[in-house]
Amino acid sequence: MARGLRPLAGALLLLEVAAAVSFVHHRYEEMVQALFRVQSECPYVSRVYSIGRSVEGRHLYVLEFSDYPGIHEPLEPEFKYVGNMHGNEVLGRELLLQLSEFLCEEYRRGSERVTRLLHNTRIHIMPSMNPDGYEVAAKQGPDSIGYLTGRNNANGVDLNRNFPDLNTFMYYSGEISGPNHHIPLPDNWKSQVEPETLAVIQWIGSYNFVLSANLHGGAVVANYPYDKSQDQRFRSHRRTVNTPTPDDKLFQKLAKTYSYAHGWMHRGWNCGDYFADGITNGASWYSLSKGMQDFNYLYTNCFEITLELSCNKFPPEKDLERQWMANREALVAFIEEIHQGIKGMVSDENNNGIAGAVISVQGISHDVTSGDMGDYFRLLLPGTYTVTASAEGYQPQTVTTTVGPAEPSLVHFQLKQDVVRKPPERKASGTRTNNKTLQKKVVPRATRRGTQR
Repeated sequence: MARGLRPLAGALLLLEVAAAVSFVHHRYEEMVQALFRVQSECPYVSRVYSIGRSVEGRHLYVLEFSDYPGIHEPLEPEFKYVGNMHGNEVLGRELLLQLSEFLCEEYRRGSERVTRLLHNTRIHIMPSMNPDGYEVAAKQGPDSIGYLTGRNNANGVDLNRNFPDLNTFMYYSGEISGPNHHIPLPDNWKSQVEPETLAVIQWIGSYNFVLSANLHGGAVVANYPYDKSQDQRFRSHRRTVNTPTPDDKLFQKLAKTYSYAHGWMHRGWNCGDYFADGITNGASWYSLSKGMQDFNYLYTNCFEITLELSCNKFPPEKDLERQWMANREALVAFIEEIHQGIKGMVSDENNNGIAGAVISVQGISHDVTSGDMGDYFRLLLPGTYTVTASAEGYQPQTVTTTVGPAEPSLVHFQLKQDVVRKPPERKASGTRTNNKTLQKKVVPRATRRGTQR
């Protein structure tokens, strides 16, 4: 997987002075140029690709960093950052452009930390999920940005209220104890979402993402699931009720990793609000329905948090460098959090990977599944766990493993096929005995009120 540094055209290339991303606001064309410039500067470890188009036809570009761009390597986890989901919340967009340039420059300089990160992680960076909304906000100029102008997409839809509502399905099925992983989408979901939302859903269905953050503005806090309160069915959407996931302690740790690596988020008092340690459960702040954060957790293997990064949704250019310095370490440290817990291969007796195998951790009622190649990733806090892998047509396997505070523990599973069993013969009067082959199936368990995430 990880390999030695590629010779980047020798010492001459290292002496070249690349045009760094400047601390200015980037319109769509300028953002695209910045992404492709990074790819040209680091062609061996990056690529630019599009996951689809916006309502007005702008590409939703992603910049990928990996030692094998475009290829998923078994046991190498997939990470993503998504910025500018609300078009008028622009700091995340600029920070992700800066991060892209930073990772490229540090790799070229031979930074041990960044080289290790790029060789052992596949990183996907989408600076703007809502390029149409951004253009509307940017046209006003820095001195006349309306609080909501440009927030929605070109159809006037808030993209962070546009994902299928899997929370309601979970709360209603089993009286708030229904399935909370890999919940199927409703049959008509494609007709209910915007082009940008559709592209993102198809994107996260195509990559086995493990960890993610989406970047917003209007507050300074690291927000973690669930965003939607269980009580929202009965009360106003402004009802604040702490609504933890089965992975609540892990999510708090992930949020604190960003908060304490940030320049001032961890202090708690920001933008007139107070959040202890600079973190909050989403529903305990205010309940949000059809958000992207909860959708990731309920539909995929991905653990996502929401990062609110600035009081000013569209900060002036003079503040961008200061904001970058406050967020740089946090952005890198959060990516590194993907390398914890357990990971491994689920294979059959012939060492063929089993896709879609279910990985269950005793005591945590939230499962993950293996990817197309049979590899899986399960983020966990340090401790000792009993873990079971199961797949349809195979006998489940259970192991006990200890997770440390550093690298993930490697736990492989080799599942045996179920024995084909024949039922006892029965002779009915006037009929011939029919023997039917039965195959046992293993069935997986199945701030401020104006902020507006």
